[in-house]
Amino acid sequence: MSRNRLKTLISSRIPAIAGTALLLIGALLAGCRHTGQKRGTMIFETIVVGELGVNCYLLADSDTKEGIVIDPGAEAEKVLAAVKANGVRVLYVLNTHGHFDHIGGNRRVTEATGAGLMISREDEPFLSQAARSATMYGLAADNSPPPAAYLAEGDSIRFGGHELKVIHIPGHSAGGCCFYLEKEGLLISGDSLFAESIGRTDLPGGSQAQLVGAIRTKLLTLPAETRVFPGHGPATSIGHEKKYNPYLGG
Repeated sequence: MSRNRLKTLISSRIPAIAGTALLLIGALLAGCRHTGQKRGTMIFETIVVGELGVNCYLLADSDTKEGIVIDPGAEAEKVLAAVKANGVRVLYVLNTHGHFDHIGGNRRVTEATGAGLMISREDEPFLSQAARSATMYGLAADNSPPPAAYLAEGDSIRFGGHELKVIHIPGHSAGGCCFYLEKEGLLISGDSLFAESIGRTDLPGGSQAQLVGAIRTKLLTLPAETRVFPGHGPATSIGHEKKYNPYLGG
C-alpha cells in the first residue's frame, strides 16, 4: 500500500479505531513493522499487523520457550512466522478487547498453535461479529472462535518463569483489559492508554469517564518507570503519561 493511500485510508475512510490517526500514521510510516528483543530472560516481539497498524505482541520464556500471543489482529502468517522463528510453544492467545482489528487473526493462530483463546466475558460477543464489523470500514476480518476461558480482574497467567496480571480497564470497550508484568516492568495496554492519548470512547460499551477513571486509579499508580506497549503506535512509560497525557491531567 502506498503512503498516500494509507494516509487517506486512516484520515478519511476510517476514523481511527483507537486513539488518534496521527499515532497510527507515525507508527506505520516510520516502518516499524516488526521488532524484537530479549528482555532479561523473556523473548518480546512486536509485530505490527493489518491496515490499522495493530501492535501484536509475542512474549515467551527464552529458556522453556513457553509463550503467549496478544492481539493477533490480522496477517496471521506474520505472527506465526515470528512464533516459528523463535521456537515458541504458544500456550495462550490473549485479546485485550474484542474490536475486529485486534481479533481478526485469532482463528488462524489458535488453529495453527493449539493455543487457548482468552478474552473478557464482556467482550466475548465481539468475536462472532468481526467480519461484519470490518466491512463497515471497507476491510476484512475472520470471525473468531469462542474463548477457552475468560479474563477477569486479578487473574494471573504464567508462561515459563514469567507471570502477567490482568487489569480490567473499561471505557474503550466494556471488557477492555491490560496485562501487567511486574517483574519485567512492562504493561501491554491495548487500546486503553497510548503515548499522550487514550482510546476512543464513542463505540458500543465506551465511556470516557470510565476509561479515564480506570487509567488514573489502576495504571497511573504503577511505577513511573513501567514501559507501556499500546495497541497502536509507539511505546511510552507510566511516568511520561502522568506528566504529558492531556486526557489524564498531565
